[in-house]
This record gives sequence, structure tokens and C-alpha cells, in this order.
Amino acid sequence: MIEYWHNPRCSKSRIGLALLEEKGAVLNIRKYLEDTPTEDELRDVLEKLDLPVIRMVRTGERLFKEVGLAKTTTDAELIRAMVDNPILIERPVGISGDTAVIGRPPENLLALL
Repeated sequence: MIEYWHNPRCSKSRIGLALLEEKGAVLNIRKYLEDTPTEDELRDVLEKLDLPVIRMVRTGERLFKEVGLAKTTTDAELIRAMVDNPILIERPVGISGDTAVIGRPPENLLALL
């Protein structure tokens, strides 16, 4: 089972979803803008991603600067910002067991199969 953090308005998220469905993946689709991950969930996924926190943040999103964030903002502040403003979470995210990947490019998601 792959948990898929999906934003239907995002073309990369739609492409990633179609790719996984085409491969027959069993999915639990989570529209993370409506069902916002908790701080603990974000920390868990970040550990599985094994990436710096800033890599999970959409730094090009207008809101990133509007809420006073920078690439030098602390990890704790970035995580809190993603909980408070889930649009800042890079998408899509696929999670399976102890592994998570950001689907940019969408082919990254194939690592979960």
C-alpha cells in the first residue's frame, strides 16, 4: 500500500498518480490540502525521505516569502509552516513502509513499487 499525498490541481501530482495506477499500485490517496498532515506525520515522512527539511518545502510558492520564511529558516519553523500552510508541502509525496519519495519528477515514485 502506498500512501499518496495528492493535490488534484497539480499536474505533477496527477501525472504521478496516473503512473502509479498504470503500474497497478494499491493506493491510499490523501488530499493533503484538506487532510493536513500533523507535525508528527511530517517528521516521520521527513525521516523516511532522508532529505533536508527545506527540500520538502515549496520555496517558490508565493506564500513562502509572505509568511517570512527563507532557506535559512530552522527546520522546526519550516515544519510548523507546512502544518499551518500545507500548500507549502512539496508534492506529490509517496510513502510505503520505511520509504518515502517526492514525485518530482513523477518517475521517482516508481522506487516505491
